[in-house]
Amino acid sequence: MASATLDPYTASAEDTAHSPQEKIAGLHEIVKSAKIGMLTTHGADGHLHSRAMVPSSPFDATQLSLVFIANNASEKFQEIKNDAHVNVSFCDINSTSWASYSGTAKVSQDKELIRKHFSSSVSVYFGDLKDGVHTGKVDDPRISVIEVVPDEIHYWVATKGSIARAADAAVSKVTGRASAPGEIRVITQSEIQLTQKLHTSE
Repeated sequence: MASATLDPYTASAEDTAHSPQEKIAGLHEIVKSAKIGMLTTHGADGHLHSRAMVPSSPFDATQLSLVFIANNASEKFQEIKNDAHVNVSFCDINSTSWASYSGTAKVSQDKELIRKHFSSSVSVYFGDLKDGVHTGKVDDPRISVIEVVPDEIHYWVATKGSIARAADAAVSKVTGRASAPGEIRVITQSEIQLTQKLHTSE
């Protein structure tokens, strides 16, 4: 818990009243609205590298892992091989709600899994190399799945509209009270593990 004295914003915004199901539903709303996430990996030199990624469908009510279709010839695969710890963040610019997944990336070339998540719109990012093998279609050997299994998820959800947020900020400026026009929610590792068991048993 944040110190109410030194970090009044976080202390005011932290929310522990919602059930795991409610927190997951709120998280999914942000991810679906944001559409694009930033996948951050560790380079061998210690630098952090981020790139825009679109999580693939299907995305059901119990799913907390993120699945991406990606080109295994890209540098991020080597970085994941060296260090599988990653972060994926989302921001819905309309509501200002955001989400941050901290977890582990798993790489797979399982054909059934690829077919489940592949869509024709993805092929444009691979291109057809005209060699009969690297076609950009579902059987292209460059196509792999990156599954991010979260250890913990933090997200902030706006509870006030833009006008109310501006008014709240104005009042805070006058009174000195920290503005907190939203809620910070945490989906813990134990909640994630329980959800994964339910998702696996379906």
